[in-house]
Amino acid sequence: MSIDKDASTGKEAQDSLEPRVGPVPEGDPRFRPYHHPAAGWGAAKSVTRFLVEERALVDGPRAIMRMNHENGGFDCPGCAWPDDTKGLHLDICENGIKHVTWEMTPKRVGREFFAAHSVTELYGWSDYDLENQGRLTEPMVYDAESDHYVPISWKDAFALVGATLRGLDNPNRAAYYTSGRLGNEATFLYQLMARELGTNNLPDCSNMCHEASGRALQASLGTGKGTVDLKDWESADALFILGVNAASNAPRMLTALAEADRRGAQIVHVNPLVEAAATRTIVPHDFTDMALYRTTKTSTLNLQPRIGGDMALLRGMAKAVLEKSASDPKALDRAFIDRHTTGFEEYRKLCEATPWAELERQSGLSRADILKAAQVYEEADRSIISWCLGLTQHEHGVDTVREIVNLLLLRGNLGREGAGPSPVRGHSNVQGNRTCGIDHRPTGEFLDRLAGACGIDPPREHGLDTVGTIRAMRDGEVKVFVGMGGNFALAAPDTPATYAALRSCDLTVQVSTKLNRSHVVHGRAALILPCLGRTEKDHQRNGVQSTSVEDSMSMVHMSVGMKRPASPHLLSEPAIVAGMARAALPDSETPWDWYIEDYDRIRDTMAEVLDGFEDFNRRVRLPLGFRIKQPARELVFLTPSGRAEFSAAPLPDVVPEPGTLALGTMRSHDQWNTTIYSDNDRYRGIRNLRTLIFMNRADMRERGIADMGPVDITSTAKDGSRRFLNGYTAIPYDIPRGCAAGYMPEMNVLCALGDYSTQSDQPIMKHVKITVVPGA
Repeated sequence: MSIDKDASTGKEAQDSLEPRVGPVPEGDPRFRPYHHPAAGWGAAKSVTRFLVEERALVDGPRAIMRMNHENGGFDCPGCAWPDDTKGLHLDICENGIKHVTWEMTPKRVGREFFAAHSVTELYGWSDYDLENQGRLTEPMVYDAESDHYVPISWKDAFALVGATLRGLDNPNRAAYYTSGRLGNEATFLYQLMARELGTNNLPDCSNMCHEASGRALQASLGTGKGTVDLKDWESADALFILGVNAASNAPRMLTALAEADRRGAQIVHVNPLVEAAATRTIVPHDFTDMALYRTTKTSTLNLQPRIGGDMALLRGMAKAVLEKSASDPKALDRAFIDRHTTGFEEYRKLCEATPWAELERQSGLSRADILKAAQVYEEADRSIISWCLGLTQHEHGVDTVREIVNLLLLRGNLGREGAGPSPVRGHSNVQGNRTCGIDHRPTGEFLDRLAGACGIDPPREHGLDTVGTIRAMRDGEVKVFVGMGGNFALAAPDTPATYAALRSCDLTVQVSTKLNRSHVVHGRAALILPCLGRTEKDHQRNGVQSTSVEDSMSMVHMSVGMKRPASPHLLSEPAIVAGMARAALPDSETPWDWYIEDYDRIRDTMAEVLDGFEDFNRRVRLPLGFRIKQPARELVFLTPSGRAEFSAAPLPDVVPEPGTLALGTMRSHDQWNTTIYSDNDRYRGIRNLRTLIFMNRADMRERGIADMGPVDITSTAKDGSRRFLNGYTAIPYDIPRGCAAGYMPEMNVLCALGDYSTQSDQPIMKHVKITVVPGA
């Protein structure tokens, strides 16, 4: 039988969907459990309040009407969820509006601000206060004698970068980082500059987020990306959402979940915390539902495995499918398995040999709960499995994602409508960055095409990723750090080690829109280069330019700014890259200035280099753009065997040692990556508090910790070293025993630089070993 779609009217079923937290101390305003639907009027009120606070009551609504539109609009600089395929005119969300409004603020940070505040003073400011000062307006250079940033012309700023890079004794002494906000055209020029200079040191935010997804999918299917698109989400019979907090990290997914519920699809959420998106919602652009306060369920089953227990759950589901196939051969798609896969028999034997007791122990779930999820999967003709950082930021992240593919292959859920793997990329164009060449491990085929189209001799040896770059800066092997967007100092693990690494550099260059921590944690010489935001018009010699971005489902489309730039002294990201390249490569035959006059010229070159970008300039201007071809979607597997490959990895032991907890770091709702809009977290019931840790109440009682009581947290790294956070507040929460959660970037200090996955090289920020004791 299937999960009862109407069961939420009963108390028992409703309790299975809602977080279960007991009473908290009377009168403590910092925590009140949230029991309302996601989005809806809560989101509307939050957006209105934010627009008022940011003085954007005119520009904000204008931006809302232009964001994520297929003709002449700009792409939301927030998440990478695909644009609506049905022409929805309000394809927006609360966090997207906040992100855009934050960028469009009327506040300005110019030379007068830097003259009034030393770097030492600014270092003592909160991260919120740094970004809240407003938009950067002109290039600035650090003056060590006065400890202030002072103005510098663009010409002199580029000259400083160029002279420093040319003075290196080895091109690998520099590293070129990018966050997901960089558009495709700037991305392509950036990697071209780095490789023409002679290095593949191209660390990026994917190294900290979805590196495991790419490596797993490449190994299993021969592609580093998911195979589904939004239309598949609209036709799936079952959706499995693992390790995703959709209401905060990909809020537009709520529309897809609500539509799935209405058509009778099964929706299974798997997360140690029951997040708001896993209960019910009111989609704000459904005006009738808003008016009637009519909610829609966004799940039919919620499972709360222990942190790191997802792989055991997935293997248990596979074991259940295989056991059922003994009496019902239709439980497996043997024709698909025989025709398109390899390694099935080894995987089948592994599942059979894994005891149910061990699957229960490692997952933290009962056999009955695992069988509920398996039943949903068995009864669905078409299933999509989607996941985010809750699965990837672990030692065994690659194996876990490969286990997703194993499960999908058993029933042929690949290469057909409504089925397949679907990683949720959390930042706009982070997938496009990798597609367009930001990869410290480039393939030989890509480098060959780059050499042929651009007339350069790119280096062939692998470069440094994020963890490797921090180590190399710390050890004096990397002398120059260039950051295109983001806030590297806060986003990276082991905060003290990252700070020390940046300060060891001869030069740090930050290309940014707003002031942040990476500007006040810098090298001996430092530049702040202010760039246009995605909402702003980009005027070049041949007119207003557009850029392109790729969403998390491989759709590539145009983005065109709508606003006058915040300052006449801002440059676009492609222009900044070209300016640095001209100065660092004075004898280069690459036509940097010619490229910047008209971005169509960049795209023509990209069409020669990038597989799937043929006829780029025409196709990207089609309604909704175009989808990059995915061979695995067509059942063409670019693996060594030429088939989809089952993996047979051993089940990891993720049960915490006695007295310890497994900590997972996460965002609050009022936060986007390292940008913190407030100290509130509406969906988890938190007000005016970030220095907290969510714990199971039984774990708290065992340690003598009172509700909302002070605690001290100690992490123990693989090498035995320890890190500390003191004076935090313990929040009793519905989370499995042995597990805890808290906010990044504050808790990044607990993740040691050496605590990274040997499978993906990702920092294991979702599985930090900690002890917690009562504080003073």
